[in-house]
Amino acid sequence: MTIHGLHDKLIHREITAVELTEAYLAHKDKVEPKVQAFLSDQRETALQQAAAVDAKLSAGQEISMMAGIPGAIKDNICEKGQQSSCASHILESFRAPYDATVIERLLQQDYISLGKTNMDEFAMGSSTENSAFHPTYNPWNVAHVPGGSSGGSAAAVAAGECVWSLGSDTGGSIRQPASYCGVVGLKPTYGLVSRYGLIAYASSLDQIGPITQDVMDCAIVLNAIAGHDEKDSTSICQEEKDYTKALIRDVKGLKIGVPQEFFGDGLDATCRQALEEAIKTYQSLGAEIVSVSMPHLKYGLAAYYIIAPAEASSNLARYDGVGFGMRVPGKNIVEMYEKTRTAGFGPEVQRRILLGTYVLSSGYYDAYYLRAMKVRTLVKQDYDKALKQCDVLLTPTAPDVAFLVGEHVNDPLAMYLADVCTVTLNLAGLPGMSIPCGYKNGLPIGMQLIGRALGEETLLRVAYAFEQERTDVQQQAPVGEVTLS
Repeated sequence: MTIHGLHDKLIHREITAVELTEAYLAHKDKVEPKVQAFLSDQRETALQQAAAVDAKLSAGQEISMMAGIPGAIKDNICEKGQQSSCASHILESFRAPYDATVIERLLQQDYISLGKTNMDEFAMGSSTENSAFHPTYNPWNVAHVPGGSSGGSAAAVAAGECVWSLGSDTGGSIRQPASYCGVVGLKPTYGLVSRYGLIAYASSLDQIGPITQDVMDCAIVLNAIAGHDEKDSTSICQEEKDYTKALIRDVKGLKIGVPQEFFGDGLDATCRQALEEAIKTYQSLGAEIVSVSMPHLKYGLAAYYIIAPAEASSNLARYDGVGFGMRVPGKNIVEMYEKTRTAGFGPEVQRRILLGTYVLSSGYYDAYYLRAMKVRTLVKQDYDKALKQCDVLLTPTAPDVAFLVGEHVNDPLAMYLADVCTVTLNLAGLPGMSIPCGYKNGLPIGMQLIGRALGEETLLRVAYAFEQERTDVQQQAPVGEVTLS
C-alpha cells in the first residue's frame, strides 16, 4: 500500500479517498491496541479532507500525489488546533495555535492526517518507552521496541495504520526506528526542510523527514515538504527539485564507501552478514566499493550527548508554568518553577536538562561544551574527506535489531549506544536514510546510506536501485494488511 500505487487507484476512480480513509481507519482500530502508535485521533477531520479530495476528482480537477493518501504526524510537529504534546505531561493540554511550515505545504497538497503519533518525550530516547503516556510496540514482534524517538511514526507505517508519516531526527530518530520497523526513513540535509513549527529539542541537529513503505514514496513526501522558508533562519535557499526523477535503477560507475569504523566488534554478526550481502548486491549492479576511514567517529557519540543536552537545556527553559502548558502552584515563583518542571518532565528529559545545564555552567563550558564543538568539526571533516572519495557511504543503521521492551529502560548508557551509528550524521548536517536489507529472528535489519550535503538525489538513486534488486525485503508487517473492500 504505497502512495504511488494508491494515487493511481484514486485518479482511475477504482476507489474514493473516503473509502481509502475509512479502510485505513478500520485497520487502525484493529491493530492500534497492539501497537499503540498514536497519541490522538483525527478521523472526523480526515474524512472531511478525504471528501474534499473526492469533490476535486468528481469535478475533473488534477490532484497531487499526496492528495487523499492517509498519513500521520509526529506529535512534536504543530498542526493548528491539534494536540502537540511532545509526549510530555508539561504540554498535555497544549493545542498548536499555528501550522508548521511542513503542514502548510502538505495542506496545499490536500494531505490527510489520521492523528499525531507517539514519541519519546521531547524526542529524547531511542525506544519510544520514554513517552509520558504509553510505550509503542514493534509491529513485527510486540515484545520488542519500535525504536525512537519517532517510534510511533515508524510503527504506524509498518503496521499499515497509515501510508506515510513524518518524523524528526536529532540523532537518528527517523533512521533508527525505520530500521527497527523495516520501513524507509530519510533524514534530509540540515536546512532542506523547514523546522518552523517543530518543537525544538536541539536546534542545530533537529530535522523533519519522511517515513514510508518504499523509496519512491520517500521521494514523493520529500517533494511535498522540502523547500526554502523565510520563517526558518537555517533554511537553505535553492531551487526546488522533483526527487522522483532521481529514481533510476542504475548505480554503474558510482562509488560506495564503506567506513571501517562502523563495522567493529559492536556490530551483530547477522547484521554484518546482511550488510555484506548488500555490498555484494551493489557490486553486482556495477558500483565500485571503496574502503574509507573516519578516525574521529569514535568520539562522536560522546560529543553528541554533550551538545544535544546543552541545546535542550536552553530550549526547554521556556516550559516554566508561566506562559503556556502545565502549571503546578507554589508558595512563590521559584517553588512554582520547581514543582511544574518536576511534575511535567519525565526522568530522561530531566536527566538531559541537568546534563546540559552542567556542561554549560561556569567552569565546565570549556572542558565539555567547547571541546565537544571542536570534536563536531573534526567529525564533519571526516565525512567531507570520505565523501570526496565516494558518492555515498554505506553503514549499519543500528548495531543490532530491535531490543526487547524494558531491556534498556533502566540503563541510559545502553540506550544511548543504540544511536552509535546515527548521531554523527546529525553533527555533520548531512543527509542519511535507512532502508531494509535483511532479517534476524523475524526482525528487520536496516542499512544506512549517507550522502553529501544536498545530495538527496544520489542517495535516493542508490537506495532505489538496491530496493528494486532486492524486492524480497519489501514485506508487510505481520499484524495484517489493509483490505479495500
